[in-house]
Amino acid sequence: QVQLVESGGGMVQAGGSLRLSCVASGGTGSNYRMGWYRRTPGKEREPVALIFRNGNRYYADSVKGRFTVSRDSAKNMLYLQMNSLEPADTAMYYCNHEPMVGQNFWGQGTQVTVSS
Repeated sequence: QVQLVESGGGMVQAGGSLRLSCVASGGTGSNYRMGWYRRTPGKEREPVALIFRNGNRYYADSVKGRFTVSRDSAKNMLYLQMNSLEPADTAMYYCNHEPMVGQNFWGQGTQVTVSS
């Protein structure tokens, strides 16, 4: 069974930076994509930054130019470098692994809080 554990969340002032990490274990060998989602109370969980098996990346418009998603396959690690953070970035961030299309696994989440 796939297990994902996030870390790196915390509190930071606007303009600051954080780096989120996710370690994956129990993978099947398939790796269609991995990425980061976030959710705030009252809103659906939304994709923030995704990286596909072929290396292509997706970023939500709201984070383009500020966030960078990367992976270290040898270490089964996924990262999200978050720069120029804004209060609107405040959310619970979740690591996602989709070994096959439509098959999703989630971490427990790590809270990011950005103050003005």
